[in-house]
Amino acid sequence: MPADAPARWTSLDDLRAASQKAWHKGDLLRELLLPTEAYPRRRALKHPSATELRDEYTAARGWAAALYAGLSGLAVETATVGRTTVGANSVPAAVVFETAQDEIDFIGKRRQAGRFLGLAAQLAELKPALQQWAAKRPIALLELDTAALMAARVALWLRDHPQPGIYLRQLSLPGVHTKFIENHRRTIDEMVAALRPAGVPGGGVADPAGPVPGARFAARHGFLSAPELVRFRMLDPHLPLLGAARDLTVTAAAFATLNLPVRTVIVTENQVNFLALPERPGTLALFGGGYGFSSLSEAGWLRDCEVLYWGDLDTHGFRILDQLRSAHPHVRSVLMDLETLLAHKEFWGTETKPSRAVLTRLSPDEAEVYAALGNHTYGTAVRLEQEHIQWEWARDRLT
Repeated sequence: MPADAPARWTSLDDLRAASQKAWHKGDLLRELLLPTEAYPRRRALKHPSATELRDEYTAARGWAAALYAGLSGLAVETATVGRTTVGANSVPAAVVFETAQDEIDFIGKRRQAGRFLGLAAQLAELKPALQQWAAKRPIALLELDTAALMAARVALWLRDHPQPGIYLRQLSLPGVHTKFIENHRRTIDEMVAALRPAGVPGGGVADPAGPVPGARFAARHGFLSAPELVRFRMLDPHLPLLGAARDLTVTAAAFATLNLPVRTVIVTENQVNFLALPERPGTLALFGGGYGFSSLSEAGWLRDCEVLYWGDLDTHGFRILDQLRSAHPHVRSVLMDLETLLAHKEFWGTETKPSRAVLTRLSPDEAEVYAALGNHTYGTAVRLEQEHIQWEWARDRLT
């Protein structure tokens, strides 16, 4: 737009921004692949009124000239303005894109659009149903480029080999390796869904607080997964474990079968805290794994123990506590109270992405602290990491 043209009149930049938005949403490529009745598409222009034409005639002429020059080759509708003031004048009122390709050319994306159509055609050669995925995720297809074709071959293999019962590492497809699958799980899942016959339900994505994404993917498609592991320490030197070993790691399945003579289990998220916990009669220390508490759900013997959970004093610490209680409702929190938070103000940090989840398994006191953290009562996104709590303070409350 000329420098003296008012911003309230539609400029070439405004038009390009609208078309760029349609591009980034995938609308233009989608229309190119599977045309609908969206075109011809008319985009109205905010143009000078009769009064503006009278008062800013030179600016209006410059505005119109810039539009006509920039819209060369496109149909421009006009409106007659100013009959009773400065005389009838035709001003640009709308631009009409006859086809999606016209709008793509307008924003200079012809080469990218051609590449998209080529990739979509290759997907359709592998399986026509994959063209529906291309139409649904056109920008992703462009970004993935040939990786989308490899992901499609993995999806076709999964369709033909349901519940393979092997490890991902054992999947033998030319050019496909475990890292590729890990990096493109979402795309592969979407393609598998596109290949699935209509009416056949597919596996959903588990709660983010559950097992890690790779394990979910493996389970969803029938691959074997590495067993979940549980690490624990015996804090009572007088209780037997395994010879002189006091710090052990076993599979979750093995942990569920243990029958240890302990009365208390302390779960902590921090490795140094886990290693530094002092000797304590009849007590076992468990090294938590963030949201990975599914490994403890089958350990029924924990229900006969006092279970203490020591996590970070932030919203995710309380969310993990809430999840742990889904399997073991009797868990009590320690060092996750308001007194501890306020006593360590000098060590407060900032939580990058506070949780906004509704937690239903917190005690009233815990819920109060969780709400205060979420509402920024004591500062923006306050958090107190458990390793920043003074050791004497922690030891006194743990013993």
